[in-house]
Amino acid sequence: QQRNLKIFPYVLGMARNELGADRTVAKGDIGVDVKYSVTPSLTLDVTVNTDFAQVEVDEQQVNLTRFNLFFPEKRDFFLEGLGTFAFAGRASAGLAAGFGDAPYLFFSRRIGLDQGRVIPLRAGGRVTGKAGKLTFGALNVQTGGDEAARIEDANFTVLRAKRDILRRSSIGAMFTHRTATPGRLGSNDGYGVDAAMSFFQNVRLDAYLAGTRSDGRDGDNLSYRGFFDYNGDKYGIQAERLVVEPNFLPEVGFVRRTDMRRNFAMARFSPRPRGVPHLRRITTQASFNYLTNNQNRLDTREAVARFETEFTNSDLFSVSYTDNYERLVRPFAIATGVTLPVGSYDFYTTRIGYTAGQQRRVSGEVVLELGDFYNGARKTIAVNAARVQVTPQVSLEPSFSVNWVDLREGAFTAKVARTRLTYTITPRMFVSGIVQYNSAGTSFGSNVRFRWEYRPGSELFVVYTDDFNTEELRPTVTALRNRAWVIKLNRLFRL
Repeated sequence: QQRNLKIFPYVLGMARNELGADRTVAKGDIGVDVKYSVTPSLTLDVTVNTDFAQVEVDEQQVNLTRFNLFFPEKRDFFLEGLGTFAFAGRASAGLAAGFGDAPYLFFSRRIGLDQGRVIPLRAGGRVTGKAGKLTFGALNVQTGGDEAARIEDANFTVLRAKRDILRRSSIGAMFTHRTATPGRLGSNDGYGVDAAMSFFQNVRLDAYLAGTRSDGRDGDNLSYRGFFDYNGDKYGIQAERLVVEPNFLPEVGFVRRTDMRRNFAMARFSPRPRGVPHLRRITTQASFNYLTNNQNRLDTREAVARFETEFTNSDLFSVSYTDNYERLVRPFAIATGVTLPVGSYDFYTTRIGYTAGQQRRVSGEVVLELGDFYNGARKTIAVNAARVQVTPQVSLEPSFSVNWVDLREGAFTAKVARTRLTYTITPRMFVSGIVQYNSAGTSFGSNVRFRWEYRPGSELFVVYTDDFNTEELRPTVTALRNRAWVIKLNRLFRL
């Protein structure tokens, strides 16, 4: 059979002003990516001195919880073949990425990103393929270290196999390994089996059992989940049991919440009334979320009632009411200078939202939230997933969230705002920029990217990034923390 070998060498030049460290860094770099079709269904990818300078920066988020935020994967090398390495349906990017409390046995952002620093990827390889009903993948990446952050060189290995069964179901297994983790001794292993079973048109059963092995953390290292979903047009039912033990620690994964037992149930009724003009469907939904630790101490209870109307033009109007209970077992620093004490908190929230359909020239969701918040009150106004089609070539994606929080320990306002602009010059050339502000990080920054595919598969990137400290802004002073210019050129060779 004819082999298909693609070689993508790149050259890069960068200049960065690190004003916080009072220095300017300029450097050049080279690297190469190789893609080889071993067979029509088996692909080998190799990368040496990988660089992701052309990747857009992460979108800022508001975090008023005591748990970690999830940022989806954006790097091309890890996005390719993403579905193959998804364990229990949890992929590092996509529409449902980061949703819910179920942990990730494999989260690709743990490779090459540590403690907010970009760690160099020295070399890596990936094999993905399909043989009959079997889908499989193997990934190995070697990363460098960072002396300033005390991050050692590390090697990452991920093995994944999944077999199709019945008509629309599958069973699989995964193994992960990491040789060194900052702040911990020894290596770390993760392993698990999962199943996704689909029956009829609307019935789905998902389950997994996973464990980890870490030096110095013996026992209580399992996590398992069972999930039932009946998603009919008129009726819907969901039920879930999720357990995460205290020592379940996948160092190549992501765990939002540890030491947890979660019981969840949801019921939905969605009739399609006839004779009501402009109305497509009405949804009434109730859910109950009950979380304890592994000693059965109640930590979170959440009861939600939701009403939604879907119009014939695809617009949505929704109202929900949430009864919350949260137990804090340690002080929670929710904002600078504001710390909630240990204790139990009952509070209630009302949420009103309107979503304009994506077929509109201006689309997105407008949200208003009002209610209690821990021992005080909170009001939120937000615009989510908005898009404005200015012209066929120019689009804007504005979004913002403003949270006014008034607690006994103090009042504060948490704000995040961003706008993405995309200008498609030609089908092979575009300019994309994102400007964003985060009050919690006292940060205002921009990231502008120019991409030109000057020949099929070969690209030129010019990227500009800056970051300002908004706490130090004065009328005559720009509190610039850092600024960088990057020019990257790659070329495709087919052999």
